[in-house]
Amino acid sequence: RSGRESKGAKMKTYKLVISTPLGHAFEGEVMFLSVRGAEGELAIMAGHVPFITTVRPCTCKIILEDDTERCGELESGLLTVGEGETTLLSDSFRWQ
Repeated sequence: RSGRESKGAKMKTYKLVISTPLGHAFEGEVMFLSVRGAEGELAIMAGHVPFITTVRPCTCKIILEDDTERCGELESGLLTVGEGETTLLSDSFRWQ
């Protein structure tokens, strides 16, 4: 899987969903996601090998398809990287 080309950039994009018990905090195309997993810092880009890991409380960084950078605070959770979609489930998420 190669992802989709972002407009005006060379990086590929993929669908990211950030979900909490209150609903989706984010759903859209991104080029990059960084979070703190059980084994340390993780950087997810399009085409990443599928895997599942726990996530520790941290500041997550997202780079949107228009090169905008957004950061948010999240509590512990679960990150699932799949073929067509990456999902971050967290107890809570708050944009900075």
